[in-house]
Amino acid sequence: MKTEKEKMLAGDIYQAFDEALVAERDKAKGLCFRLNQTCSTAREQRRAIVDELLGYVSDAWLESPFHCDYGYNIKVGEGFYANHGCTILDGAPVRFGDNCLLAPGVVIATAGHPLDPVTRAAGDEFAKPITVGNDVWFGANVTVCPGVTIGDNVVIGAGSVVTKDLPANTVCVGSPAKPIKPIE
Repeated sequence: MKTEKEKMLAGDIYQAFDEALVAERDKAKGLCFRLNQTCSTAREQRRAIVDELLGYVSDAWLESPFHCDYGYNIKVGEGFYANHGCTILDGAPVRFGDNCLLAPGVVIATAGHPLDPVTRAAGDEFAKPITVGNDVWFGANVTVCPGVTIGDNVVIGAGSVVTKDLPANTVCVGSPAKPIKPIE
């Protein structure tokens, strides 16, 4: 029988309020709190907290406030930058290539809930991975929904909602976000 964490990581329906998952989220939220309370000029302290949150050494820079669910499901390439007010709900893996930039207020959410109100009220949840290529720029207040893949060299306009995969080398805008022009 799978644990709730194993179900979550497999993309199956799981109970988000499972004791073990709550403990892991509490740990990540404690680290986010420490990060968010650490002065932006205390670079070495902030870097150490980010590395502890992610579970590996990176050159990622996260401006405060930053929030996530687990931290260990976030994998970033070189040159990752998240501006103020970003949230990553990482019940499933969230993978970023190199040189990804998140403007203020970006939300990346792997978590979703069943449409059936009884099932949803019972605490059921699911999580689907999100993959982001290299050289992607998210404009302010972009929202990325569960299960999406974004290709290399994509620019996503401010306020867009990404509900489906976006092809490489495109500027994408809207709700839902769609390619409006190629990037040569």
